[in-house]
Amino acid sequence: MNREEKARVIEELTEKLKGGSVVFVDYKGMNVAQSTRLRARSRESGVEFVVAKNTLAQRAANQAGVEEISEYLVGPTALAFSEDPVASAKLMAEFSDEIGTFELKGGLLDGEQVVDEEGVVALSRLPEREQLIAQVVGGIQSPFAGLVNVLSGTIRNLAVVLNQVAEQKGSQA
Repeated sequence: MNREEKARVIEELTEKLKGGSVVFVDYKGMNVAQSTRLRARSRESGVEFVVAKNTLAQRAANQAGVEEISEYLVGPTALAFSEDPVASAKLMAEFSDEIGTFELKGGLLDGEQVVDEEGVVALSRLPEREQLIAQVVGGIQSPFAGLVNVLSGTIRNLAVVLNQVAEQKGSQA
């Protein structure tokens, strides 16, 4: 790799480390079939799986202002970038369970918060972003739906009573 290519890789990694979330994994012991499957599933999940030299990743981390991740940039390290931190954590945890030598090292959330292996595992157990949003909206909607049901029931009962009174008045006349 020449100097321009290294500078380009460092710049790309710096931008990704600043903005998104990343999970660091030790990918040693993976065969070609497993690697191909991981890359295919990564694309499907919106996760970018990158294998970069630790020295280039460390320079990118320094430029991004996240020097704390240097402890994870030892040995064979791959980076799984994603806008949704749960997606990358879930996918990497699944592969860690499937492949014994594939190990989670840690992660970086939103370019700021460093998490260890346990933090990545905890993230992987969370529901996906869309599901969390649906749960929040459902929680907000529930009291309003109950209020609407109560109010519509009262109005419905009033309409029934008024209809019965009108029928009674009509039969008396």
